[in-house]
Amino acid sequence: MMNNLLFNQHEHYIIDLQSFEGLRNLTISSLIIISILVVGKYLNKNTKLTLAKAICILAIILTLYGHLIDIVNENWRLHEDLPIHLCSISNLIICVILFIPKNNKLFEFLFYCGFLGGLMAILTPQINYYDGGIFMYLEYYINHGIIILIPLYMFYHLEMKLSKYSWLTTFIILNILMIIVMPLNFLIGSGSNYMYLSESPKIDNPLVFGDWPFYIVNWEIIVLILFYFTYLIFTRKKI
Repeated sequence: MMNNLLFNQHEHYIIDLQSFEGLRNLTISSLIIISILVVGKYLNKNTKLTLAKAICILAIILTLYGHLIDIVNENWRLHEDLPIHLCSISNLIICVILFIPKNNKLFEFLFYCGFLGGLMAILTPQINYYDGGIFMYLEYYINHGIIILIPLYMFYHLEMKLSKYSWLTTFIILNILMIIVMPLNFLIGSGSNYMYLSESPKIDNPLVFGDWPFYIVNWEIIVLILFYFTYLIFTRKKI
């Protein structure tokens, strides 16, 4: 699969969804997520929560281990490794959301940004600064799979709901984050591209088009539409 490829810490490893590797990874990820959601349906209330917390603990371990390994190997970089990509922010929420008092606004942000962001990451994978190792490869899919799974699990099995204007509130919060992160990229410099606000991701994605800053304006429109339709789909009727 990867034997003929050379990697360094600056490599962006892009997986074509139409390739065997892309279809295989999507199939495995989907089956695991669906299986856990189905299993959760038949558990009692306490066991449902325990399973969700166990998955969140796995996310915590992977997150801490990933940063620790980079620090030990002197590969941790300010312009690459701060947890302020959208999926990284969702992952941080995963690490705390079931261990703090119930917070529906936090859940709603995770639901829209985590579910849609994680789904897009698995459909159009780009492993940033890939070193060719199996840990980083698996970590990418596990972390993004978890940020898809947990909000869906909480919605279907832990009685969390989406409020009427949650799609709009989340969109506004996301834009506030962008206003903070965009100048931070310029302050850090050295190729900093958190939330892909300095340069578009190098993936074959019909939703990513246009040069800077026009692709960001395109994203604004597309994301607002996706948030709204996600709200409509998931609030029609719970399974």
